[in-house]
Amino acid sequence: MDTYLAAAIAVLGVMPSALGEGLVCAHAIDGISRNPEGASKIRSTMILACALVETTAIYSLLISILCLFKIGG
Repeated sequence: MDTYLAAAIAVLGVMPSALGEGLVCAHAIDGISRNPEGASKIRSTMILACALVETTAIYSLLISILCLFKIGG
């Protein structure tokens, strides 16, 4: 039962990641709408930022899977 609770708590790290990724994309769209000439630079920076933010969700999922299958202990 404790491993299921630990996995559920680890998955809670996905919610801030999703919120952060949404904010990154929203602000990038705002920046592109204000400066269409800089769209390619803004888009490439947005993709990099989304990839960095997404790693938090991947780490949370990995910890959750490790808790469920009790790997390493």
